Amino acid sequence: MSTFTGTIPLMRADRLVATLLYMQTRGRVTAAEVATELEISVATARRDLQALSTAGIPVYPQPGRGGGWSLVGGARTDLSGLTGPEAQALFLLLGPMATATPATRSALRKLLRALPQSFRTEAEAAAGAIVVDPARWGERDERPPAVVTELQQAVVRRRKVAFHYDRAGTRTHRVVDPWGLVDKDGIWYLVAGTDRGQRTFRVDRIADTELLDDASHRPDDFDLSTAWSEVVEEVERHRSTLEAAVLVPDRLLPVLRHQQGRHCVVDGPADDGRTRVRITAPTPLMIAQQLAGWGTALEVLRPQSVRDELARLGAELLARYQN
Repeated sequence: MSTFTGTIPLMRADRLVATLLYMQTRGRVTAAEVATELEISVATARRDLQALSTAGIPVYPQPGRGGGWSLVGGARTDLSGLTGPEAQALFLLLGPMATATPATRSALRKLLRALPQSFRTEAEAAAGAIVVDPARWGERDERPPAVVTELQQAVVRRRKVAFHYDRAGTRTHRVVDPWGLVDKDGIWYLVAGTDRGQRTFRVDRIADTELLDDASHRPDDFDLSTAWSEVVEEVERHRSTLEAAVLVPDRLLPVLRHQQGRHCVVDGPADDGRTRVRITAPTPLMIAQQLAGWGTALEVLRPQSVRDELARLGAELLARYQN
């Protein structure tokens, strides 16, 4: 099976497809040639070639004079020369980016049709195995847990998986039907079917994973992107029980939106070169803690409970550090 072990690179799927097809017509290329053909920088072309190679697709560098990058097997006009693991690696790489544009989805469908029939089922499963959600819910972990690779295989091969799950200090044993994985800004989640319906598990709380021989069941109409959107909406409803109206300078708005993600809603421009936004969180203290580090750069208009918490935090800091 595929040896892909890293997180999915956030790059354009159509550009990776174009790079691969260009190599099929040329056999051997340099990063400079790819850059010229696709009108991108040489550094970007080199990163794309390395990403294809690292993912397990048969793209290899040829060092030395007259070298470059080669697609093993020589120039080909289709994908029939890929092995099963290589095809799976390709679609694990492209799948998370396939929802970007209609053109990208069309390119993915054409690639699937170009594969030998015996590889299509697992390649299609790999394409839908992972969703990348860049909006954060907490601290980012730069390295994916090692168990991600095992769970990828369980999803692609449609096999049940058993594991221990730690939550709130309690460890339970679970046997689930793995339906897909989500990388939410470095935090991984497993969406799975259980005897109580669809459930979401945080991957860094999973231990002792075992891939079972039993085939897993996934509803025919299941779509990972749609399922994850529903999970996010439900979580946000629970997290966003209080709103604070805030004025932020236009130059700082992109930074605040990146920091707060879905918890920052832009209402529109104010009259003084600032923008009105709403910051949401479960309690006044949580909003105050998130905004205190901005000092006087932001102005909280309401509610008064958040303003009171900011004043209290400021007084505590002044009492400790004024000398």
